[in-house]
Amino acid sequence: MKRIIFYAAAILLFAGCVNGQPGSRNEYANLPKPAAGEAVATFGGGCFWSMSEAMSELKGVNKVVSGYAGGVTVRPSYEDVSSRTTGHAECVQVYYDPKVISFATLANAFFFAHDPTELNRQGPDEGTDYRSIAFYRTPEEKNILQETIKKINASKHYPEAIVTQLAPYKVFYAAEKYHQGYYRLNMDNPYITGVSVPKVMKFRKAEKAELKPEFAK
Repeated sequence: MKRIIFYAAAILLFAGCVNGQPGSRNEYANLPKPAAGEAVATFGGGCFWSMSEAMSELKGVNKVVSGYAGGVTVRPSYEDVSSRTTGHAECVQVYYDPKVISFATLANAFFFAHDPTELNRQGPDEGTDYRSIAFYRTPEEKNILQETIKKINASKHYPEAIVTQLAPYKVFYAAEKYHQGYYRLNMDNPYITGVSVPKVMKFRKAEKAELKPEFAK
């Protein structure tokens, strides 16, 4: 019986982000327009629950919206993206103050908020919808991303080379409302405690100097 319970718990924990969500609730969040003086960046690095939390903890980041980007389907649902027929990846849109934090700092943090050396997966989550992808809006941002990858690869921080896809930004669709802020609202979810929390804790350690004071303790 103990062995059965152990295996059941393991399946629940490592089933992945898609099975950790509470079901279909197709009420989409609003996608805000940047405020005056605010800039926007878009990244995808596996399940957006932990990525959203990690990026929101950085100084200068005002808000983060979870959603979908990189594909062709218009206004996809979570289930659509999970089916891997849309071309989209789970992503986050970061609204930030460029006077406080630069795109280069955000880009560097992104590469430590997940494992950018895993191709089409992150931990227990497999598929192109969990791929590592970073979007650029200008040639300068593309260059920053390329240089950041070179720098991290040269540092040998990861034993394997970064496989993150770089793509020009086209469109971002906000995910359903229940995905927004999911990490903090669902700390009793086994996926959050077993997968997301360790990723965020690792991020805090790597990016301590860039965190808001309440997260840098």
